Parts: sequence; structure tokens; C-alpha cells
Amino acid sequence: MGGCGADPAPSAPPATAGSSTAAGSAGSPSPAGQASETPSETSSGGVSGDGTHSDNVTHLANVPLSAPLDGPQSWGTDLAFQGNHAFVGNFDGFSVFDISDPAHPSVTSQVLCPGEQNDISVSGDLLFLSIDSARNGPGCEEQRGEPESDGWEGIRIFDIKDKAHPKFVSAVRTDCGSHTHTLVPGEKPDRLYLYISSPGPEPMTTTCPSPHNKISVVEVPVAAPETAKVVSTPALSDKPSTSGIGGCHDITAYPEKDLAAAACFGDGILLDISDRVNPKVLQHVSDEENFAIWHSATFNNDATKVVFGDELGGGVSATCDSGTPKTKGANAVYDLTSARKLERRGYFKIPREQAADENCVAHNGSLLPVPGKDIMVQAWYQGGVSVWDFTDATAPKEIGFFERGPVQGVGGSWSAYYYNGHIYSSDITRGLDVLRIDDPLTDPAAKVTLKELNAQTQVSY
Repeated sequence: MGGCGADPAPSAPPATAGSSTAAGSAGSPSPAGQASETPSETSSGGVSGDGTHSDNVTHLANVPLSAPLDGPQSWGTDLAFQGNHAFVGNFDGFSVFDISDPAHPSVTSQVLCPGEQNDISVSGDLLFLSIDSARNGPGCEEQRGEPESDGWEGIRIFDIKDKAHPKFVSAVRTDCGSHTHTLVPGEKPDRLYLYISSPGPEPMTTTCPSPHNKISVVEVPVAAPETAKVVSTPALSDKPSTSGIGGCHDITAYPEKDLAAAACFGDGILLDISDRVNPKVLQHVSDEENFAIWHSATFNNDATKVVFGDELGGGVSATCDSGTPKTKGANAVYDLTSARKLERRGYFKIPREQAADENCVAHNGSLLPVPGKDIMVQAWYQGGVSVWDFTDATAPKEIGFFERGPVQGVGGSWSAYYYNGHIYSSDITRGLDVLRIDDPLTDPAAKVTLKELNAQTQVSY
């Protein structure tokens, strides 16, 4: 799942970690945790109290960050969905929202479990978090460790059968930690696999030596998640990344097609994952002229295209001034041929120029299930949320947007995903936003209902 390629690393505030707060109980978020419906105007120009938007996009609701996850650096991160619930990662843990009424989402529970980023995914009764900062141990109560101390980093596993009271189950240490992870179903339903992505090497530790040219594969027995373990560490390259950073930032899997696309900082990699434990490299692609940090990937529905995003400047560097070329901090659209080869066709970047000190580069997004069309929604940090059409890979175009305008410092949309008729955006500093797009091109998507969505685990619509 997505995250900043060069994320800031705030210190976690001292706290009694691992606790969860159910909405309505002592310490529950109120009034900040109550969603406020703020419908946007749909007049030409599309300006509302919460920002600007295209005429076909409506801002339905916002749930601000709230205690115990509302510290000055408790930034919101990635999202996952299951039934009528949205799960939102946070640098200090995660929140569970009831989205049965998308215009009035409410907090079901919040779990305090510092670990930076907390990239998140869900499957059945299990929830997984990525930890990519040294801790003194795997438990939620553990404080930040020293980088040179070989502290614990990896995957934390929770039981979410009771959404109001998630429970920590176990953890798995992985080399170089886990910046992001991708959930990949096994051939049988009794096994899950997690593909762990992380940057490296880390010269000050013995747990992340050079060259860090691999990922970790964690096997999770569904009935006994406490026995989860690393089962392989496949190398994806025999040469240093063109960016100078090893490992991968993010991997998107399409299990039905036995394919995965890995964004590995300086390269894009196409993988055959028919053997879940031992993925095999099919092709490397690079774009040194235009791409700085290969951040994430998205297949179209029939796996004939792959979109790679460039997180130019990482999560904190401004890259939106008039001097930034439109091919930098953008998406590159590749055709995926029947011979399973990637061929670049075009680029897309949001057309609205931002303030000179803002960061508006490609971040996390997902497909809209529209038959015969290739349309996705995507986060662009301070550039907001964009809905764009890449059916014509040589001439992608934006068809809708929402953004709040200038943001001081770190902020903006980290992830924006389409789920069961609505767009959900995790805003780094302003919490969960709910949007709706009404457009003849996208309206068919509302007919598709999913039971779960982990955006980096694609399923066919």
C-alpha cells in the first residue's frame, strides 16, 4: 500500500499504546470525531467552504483527526475497506469508521499503536500494519528505538472481528522494516501472503545490509496468524537501483492474472506471481529523464495497461511550481502486451498549477469499475484528489477533481480510493473526506459492490 517515498520521520509521542477507543465510550472523539456534512456548491467554478472542485464532484463529509490520534504529527495515511467499514492508517495507529451512510461517517474505534506510516490492509478478521521505524520491540506500547540499535521493524497483525475493539495478535520482523505491504491471497483460502517493500540499505544496522535488492514474503496461516513468518526474500534485481536506493516502495498485485507491478524507487518491475512465495522478474523499465521516485502502480481492469506514479521530491519537497515539467511527479501509462512486456505510451499530471511551495505529485489511487473505460481516482498530496481517464493511453485527461487550495507545510490527500459508489480520501492533517462524482462516464461504477478493498490487491470487476 502507498506511502511517501521520502517520508518525514516524526517522533512518536509518549503514550500508553495498543489501546483502542470505541465511539461513545470514555475518551471517545467528540465533537471532532463526529462527521459534519458539508455539501459543496455545484455552480461553475465549484467553490465551497472546504475548497474547490469540478462541477461533477460533491464533498459530502469530513471527519477530522481526533484523540487519541490527533497529535501534531499523527498524520493520516492509507486506507482499506471491508463491508460498511473504512480503516485508516495513522502515524500513531489506525482508526475504524462506520461508512454505512457515506454522508455521515462515524468513528467506530481508534487504536493507539505508534509505528510511523502504519500502511494498512484487511482480510476477513485480520488487519495488517507496516512499521518502518525502529522500535524497542513489536508491541504497541514500545517506544521508538535508536536507528543504529537494530530495533524491531516489520508487520503487526490485529484481530478485527470486533470492529469496536481490535486486538493485537502478533508481529513479524522483516529486514529493513516494512514501508508498505501488499496482501496476496494464497492458492487456498487458508493462507495469505504479504509482499513487504522497504527502502535500504541502512549502513548503521546489521538488519539492512547492502545491497538491499529484495523484498520479504510473509506467510500468514489464516487460522493461526500468531505463527506468521518470513518464508522467502526474493531478489528483484542484480544491479543497484538507478535512484541509489535499494528495495521497492510499493507493489500492486493482480492475483487473478498472476501478475504484480513493483515500483522500486528507480525502476518499475513486472513480476510473475504464479508461485506466491517466489515471484519472478519478467521485465525492468526505467525513465531516468522524467521519473525520480517510482512510487506505486495500478493495472487497468483487463491487465493490458499499467500506470506507474512518480513521487518527485518524496513526501515533503515542493514540486508544483511553473518550472516543473509535466512529466515529472506525474503518472506514466504503459501498455502491457500479450507477450507480457511493458511499453510506455503517455503521461498524466493534474492540470492545475499549485502554489510555489506546495507538493502535488502522484500518490495513491484506485480504479473506478467502469466497463470499457480505464478511469482511476488518485491522491496528489496538496494537489487534492483527481479523477482521470487513461482509456487513450497516449492522451490521458482529467474528468473531475477536489482540492482545498494552498496548504501550509505537510498536508493534502495521501490516498484516494473508489469504494461502492463513493470516493474516500485520507487527508494527512484533516482526516477522512468523502466525495461523490456524478458523471455519465463514471456513473456505471456505482453498480459494482465489493466486500473488501485493498487497493494494491486488485480484483477484476
